[in-house]
Amino acid sequence: MPARLPLDEQLTALRTTLSRNKTLLEVLDRTAALGLPDWYLTAGCLFQTVWNTVTGRPPTHGIRDYDVFYYDDTDLSWEAEDAAIRAGREAFAGLPAEVEIRNEARVHLWYEQKFGVPCPPYDSVESAIDSFAATTCCLAVRLKEDGDWRVYAPHGLSDVFNLVLRPNPAQAPQEVYETKAARWQRAWPELTVLPWPRPIHGPSAGTER
Repeated sequence: MPARLPLDEQLTALRTTLSRNKTLLEVLDRTAALGLPDWYLTAGCLFQTVWNTVTGRPPTHGIRDYDVFYYDDTDLSWEAEDAAIRAGREAFAGLPAEVEIRNEARVHLWYEQKFGVPCPPYDSVESAIDSFAATTCCLAVRLKEDGDWRVYAPHGLSDVFNLVLRPNPAQAPQEVYETKAARWQRAWPELTVLPWPRPIHGPSAGTER
């Protein structure tokens, strides 16, 4: 059971598991060739590949897209991000999947309009990944120059291998978590979905900061 392995062995199991998704490997290779600054392949395509392997499904079952994050705060214009998106569209041509490229340095410019709550500027790709609606989603991989994998998993890997979806109230609203959880549980009924934490009331929960 990978969830009970030591962390170094979990990392080996993660790479073995993700390597079963040949589309994912292609996205990693082609993204590395783009030369985007501080990039990661992240979110659903990773943990859902694990879920598929653990439950005996095809590696790409239920995966809607492949999210590539990068961080460039030297140019926050839409034109600069769009240039990266267009370069990616050409690089990923022919893949049987949609690949979405986003500059996480720009997220605060549009987040509130989309989700209804403000978002402070991220100072790195990692800080953006930290804000995903579920801790299970906080997983990212990129290829290093030597071809090895760099894995970012601030909450570890045990929940991923155990099919546990745990809320992360750091940034995303509750409804975002619950909507995603409901959709994912339809595709992976084996998931254990933990509830959003209740707000704390009473004298100890004052409003002073």
